[in-house]
Amino acid sequence: MRTQEDTVPRSTMALEEVAARLEIQALLTRYTVAIDTHDWALLDTVFTADAWIDYESSGGTKGPYPEVRRWLGDVLPLLPRKQHLIAAPHLTFDGDRARARTYVHNPNAFPQPDGSSVYMIVDAYYDDDLVWTEAGWRIAKRVEVQVMRRDGQ
Repeated sequence: MRTQEDTVPRSTMALEEVAARLEIQALLTRYTVAIDTHDWALLDTVFTADAWIDYESSGGTKGPYPEVRRWLGDVLPLLPRKQHLIAAPHLTFDGDRARARTYVHNPNAFPQPDGSSVYMIVDAYYDDDLVWTEAGWRIAKRVEVQVMRRDGQ
């Protein structure tokens, strides 16, 4: 016979892991806010100083964070209307390191001289290697993998 105790799911996740998951979700959200608002100082709180970033699958660049940050500063103002929508990440932990796969839906609108817009929608995922630092969780490596792209009016 089953007791009530048998039917209540038991959590095996330690409180430290729950806290880490919430902190990483906040980090990933901070990335989207920084990118969409061009807040480069906020973006600096997302990546380690020596992070490696690869946006090539979506037509972007790859390289060390300082170079990619400069490229973002040059390119993103050309996309005045954009939004990065992310799903909750799939996370695995190994001590003070973690891996995350986060799916992203990224609609962009390019204003045209006649007032209309041309749209580009990118669906992708980010594969991230994260590390715990004195300042909290940071992304040490990011690879964006474009799944599909739609262009049109």
